[in-house]
Parts: sequence; C-alpha cells; structure tokens
Amino acid sequence: MELDVDGRAVRLSNPDKTYFPEKGYTKKDVADYFQAVGPGILRALRERPTTLQRFVDGVEGDFFYQKRAPKNLPDWTPTARIEFPSGRHADEMCPTELGAVLWAVNLGTLTFHPWPVRRADTDHPDELRIDLDPQPGTDYADAVRAAHELRSVLEDNGLRGWPKTSGGRGIHVFVPLVPEWTFTQVRRSAIAVGRELERRMPDRVTTAWWKEERGERIFVDYNQTARDRTIASAYSVRPFPHAPVSAPLRWEEIDDAEPRDFDLRTMPVRYAEVGDLHADMDDHAFRLDQLLELATRDEHEHELGDLPYPPEYPKMPGEPKRVQPSRARQDDGGA
Repeated sequence: MELDVDGRAVRLSNPDKTYFPEKGYTKKDVADYFQAVGPGILRALRERPTTLQRFVDGVEGDFFYQKRAPKNLPDWTPTARIEFPSGRHADEMCPTELGAVLWAVNLGTLTFHPWPVRRADTDHPDELRIDLDPQPGTDYADAVRAAHELRSVLEDNGLRGWPKTSGGRGIHVFVPLVPEWTFTQVRRSAIAVGRELERRMPDRVTTAWWKEERGERIFVDYNQTARDRTIASAYSVRPFPHAPVSAPLRWEEIDDAEPRDFDLRTMPVRYAEVGDLHADMDDHAFRLDQLLELATRDEHEHELGDLPYPPEYPKMPGEPKRVQPSRARQDDGGA
C-alpha cells in the first residue's frame, strides 16, 4: 500500500504482517503509530545521523542494526558521514521529514538510534544524555529516586534535563548543549555527573563499569556518551511483546508514571492530549563548563580519573586497565 506522509508518497509493503504476536499489532499499526506522533519523532531525529534497529520478521524474529544508509535511500533524505572509534566511517541517514521515518518503518525499523550530533557538525554533540539503568534487584521506582537527585545535580551545575522512559525499566535524561565540546569532553562530563550522583546516593547509584561491582543499584551508563554509542530516541518502539515506547515525561509525572502504560496504542492518545513534551528542547542550549570543572576537581582532589571504555573501543589515552576486578586480582595472585 502507499501512505501519504505530509504529501510524500511512501510505500508500505506487507502491511498486515504481524510484528507483535502477543498483541496482534501489524506493520501497518506501527506505521500508523509513527504518523500519529509524527512531529515528536521527527523532532527527536531531525538532522541527526541515525542507526536503524530493524526487525523484518517482527519482535520474535532476528534483528540487526543498520548504520550505513541503505543503498535505496530516497534522494530526498540526506546523509552525514560519521567516524567510528576504529577510524572507519559510514554515511548514515539523517531524517529531515516524516516520510523518511515511515520509509525506515517499511524496512522493519522499530527503534531509532540517533547520534547526539547534527549532520552539519558530527564531531561536537549537542546533547548530554544520561542513562539511568536499573540493575538486577532494582526497578523503575529506584530509577525515579535517582532521577530526582540527578535533576538537582544538573540544576546545581546550571543545567536543565528533559526526562523520558527508556521503554523498559530505566529513565533517560537529555540536556541540550551548545555544540562546542568533543565526545571525549561530553563523556567526561557524564562521568562527573554520575560520580556526584554516586556521592549523594552511594547505596542507590553506581558508576561501576564492571557488573560484578554494581550491586543492586542504578547504574549511570556514562559510556552511552562515547562516540558511536546511542540511546533509543523518544517515541521509538521497543522490542518487547507488549510494544512499549520511549515516552517523554514532565518531571512531576515521573513518580506516578508506569512505563508499561506507554505503548503503541496509548501513546497516540496521550500525544493528541499533551503533544510533544520535549518540543522546547531545541529552544535551549547549555554549557558544560561547570561539569568539566567538577571533573577536574574529581581528578585533583579525589584522584578520580577516567573510567573504562566499552570493549570494542581502542585503548584510549588516560583510560585505566580494561580488565574486570576479579580477573585482575587473579592475575595479581590474589584470592
């Protein structure tokens, strides 16, 4: 069938194909959803190099991440060249209109993973993204407690965050930035935020990269700010049987929100009532000077330097030994 997407004709093949068997939702239901929240998903993706998480056989089938723009990308959708930590590069699609989103949906895309940069400058992020990730033994309520304290940490450093559900049990908080800092500096700022939050809530929050050290705490996943690491966009559909979506929230809503309540069917109703709660993000751009000063104090006063990068990254300058603590103790002859 052919969809009319803001005047753009977009083909949708196999519209009756089941994508969420538990709910009976089809590919057409997914397309209808993204059209219903169109301005919101486009605001989240506009001009951003975007990786597509594709589920061509629905959520019970295999999936893959498509970083390089498909060869049949329409000529009305621009791309941007991004550099990977390995030194290789790729041209990724950068949606500038809703038709590009629906074109990707036709390929089986449920979750969009935009870079925190715009195509005009792919080396300087314009968003600081904080991922509050519940560990085993913790849940959304624990993430909420951490999010409230995170809000205070940000405000104490002259920043404002916009929260959303992850689509699972976690919370994401985005801070729009003046695009003047490198990925390394933005990651350093995220570590500083995490460490300050950890100091304020030592029994509830951790920045420990190694799972064996995290315990039943909320993990501030600072490495989500590293180059080529992305977070699911607002309004993305997440690949769970009940078809949840990543839902923008007001700060006063996070305590009473239930992530499962935001799904393929309920979000269009909510969107029609409240619109895009993150619509004003682009009206703001904050500076990282205070967080970078906090990072410097951590280094000089507390001897807290860099933290490990993900395993696929080359060894980075100043990075500590990239080996899990229990293995290091064995290698050193410890118990």
